[in-house]
Amino acid sequence: MFGRSLRDRRLRACVAAAVLAIPLVAAVPATATPLAPVSDSLARLLSTSGQQTVLVHGTSATAADTAARAAGLTPVTTFRKIGVVVAKGSAAQVQAVRAKSGVTYVEANDPIRLFAHSSGTVATRSLAAQQTLTGANGRKLDGSGVSVAIIDSGIDPTHPAFKGDDGKTRVARSLKGVCLDESSTGTGCIVDTTNSVDTDLLAVGGHGTHVSGIAAGRPYTLGDGTTVGGSAPGAKIVSISIGAVIVIVGADAALNWVLENHRAPCGASVPASTCPPIKAINNSYGPIGGGEFDANSATVKLQRQLAAEGVMTVWANGNDGGDGSESLSNPPGQDPTPGVVSVASYNDQGTGSRAGTVSDYSSRGAQADPSTWPDISAPGENIASACRLYLPICATGLTPLNGPGLLDLGTYNVISGTSMAAPQITGIIAQLFQAKPTATPAEIEDVLKRTALKYTDGSGYQTVNGYSTSFDKGTGLVDVVAAATALGAH
Repeated sequence: MFGRSLRDRRLRACVAAAVLAIPLVAAVPATATPLAPVSDSLARLLSTSGQQTVLVHGTSATAADTAARAAGLTPVTTFRKIGVVVAKGSAAQVQAVRAKSGVTYVEANDPIRLFAHSSGTVATRSLAAQQTLTGANGRKLDGSGVSVAIIDSGIDPTHPAFKGDDGKTRVARSLKGVCLDESSTGTGCIVDTTNSVDTDLLAVGGHGTHVSGIAAGRPYTLGDGTTVGGSAPGAKIVSISIGAVIVIVGADAALNWVLENHRAPCGASVPASTCPPIKAINNSYGPIGGGEFDANSATVKLQRQLAAEGVMTVWANGNDGGDGSESLSNPPGQDPTPGVVSVASYNDQGTGSRAGTVSDYSSRGAQADPSTWPDISAPGENIASACRLYLPICATGLTPLNGPGLLDLGTYNVISGTSMAAPQITGIIAQLFQAKPTATPAEIEDVLKRTALKYTDGSGYQTVNGYSTSFDKGTGLVDVVAAATALGAH
């Protein structure tokens, strides 16, 4: 989550994404095998002792696996489609794998954290789209026929926010990352849990349930008159819990699971009417202070392959504020690949206003470098969503609220951050794919940017790559009605 400080009752959550690879100059004879380059963070670790977990990139998954084993490393899991093997071993063994044939890059298993502080469906016009437009399936534009994947701390499948019209949970599949467990070797790192298990409780989190509610929560009017509900209350949810304290291998393993399973996330025997294909992935985590974009990282390779296969990847842009003098944007969100979207936080001032402000905590890109700017804005300030009071992040929320049932005490809370802005867009993408199921990720990103409302707070807009955009808020505030109408919804 992206946030400020505990004194502000806001949490900062950040992903330590891979950073720019800098080849090391090795003092070796000219006849020696050239060493594969490493990420900056791994370069610093190679001088230390002790066991390390690394991502070995190869010309193929087989080449990476062969090289890892030859160097004495123990493979943990494989990202087959991008030719990466996760392995563990000593610093000497990591050094050795760099010289093996077929190895192209090695990166560290960097720590990452969630992005939150402590309802935007009016300001985004998502609710208006749900109420007035229909998708290609003839149903109201609520994301039906689409699944969204939430990579986060976990989810409470029994929460009322995730009930369908039939009273059953809309959590189509609940999974848990086990990449840090010694027993995980050979499991693929991602394992099933049942839909009666609260993986957010197991992770001692709460963030994932809150984020999932923003993307796809069921609409309710609570007892005090507060309205809650997500952008795509008709969508199905695939939750991948990677814990409240996470590392890049866990997050990448979750992305890799989606890459390998997005077409039939519940298995080939389960019909799409029950468990639709995944079309968008929410990632509300990132590093403190941003960082350099690394096109060689496994994260970027995964999201580029996902885009090629029709799946969009959404990133919270960060909670580090800034003034444009440097980039504080979340690194993987800077990927220019169409279908990879970074989201800034907009403050609708609690009224659903469409003439609000950029949240002061929302990370800015470098004014001189448009490649670091966020793509679009969505409400992320004071967002009410599913969050049980006994979980840590929920306990920091500003306003605990009772849910719709007599026993739903303190089951909603108000939290801020770009963690909350990103899932607005994730749910909206589900709405847009419902409007036009044949759309490509590039087409969805384009229509989001072209139709965004140019709210005037903050820096002025400039034309970059055909879009009117800015270093603090991207192309403006998302407008679901305009975007969906442009795609053919009526």
